[in-house]
Amino acid sequence: MVQSQAEDIDGYLAELPEERKEALTRLRELCRAELQGFTEVMAYGMPAYERDGNGEIAFASQKQYISFYLLRSDVREAFAEQLASQDMGKGCLRFRRPEKIDFVLLRDLLRATAARAGKIC
Repeated sequence: MVQSQAEDIDGYLAELPEERKEALTRLRELCRAELQGFTEVMAYGMPAYERDGNGEIAFASQKQYISFYLLRSDVREAFAEQLASQDMGKGCLRFRRPEKIDFVLLRDLLRATAARAGKIC
């Protein structure tokens, strides 16, 4: 997907290909459940979750994969062992197919992010 021009997350999800819509809707629900006190926004054309005006989590439907952006270096370091086997860039987990998304790992990352504020990369 080229950077979305959607004004809100509902609009973003509506424009997704059907084969990704269910997984990304589930990811949004997980973010909303685990990130209490965060604000859900559109940032850089993707859904993002901010605390005190700072983006800490985001996700996107890219051309070749689904991205989960974990912008907290302390959380990435704490989960280094679990993330070692994942397709991971500097701050982005990539899932080539929706059925490969590890929602248990993502839930744990979200919980760790929500537990306390930390340094954004």
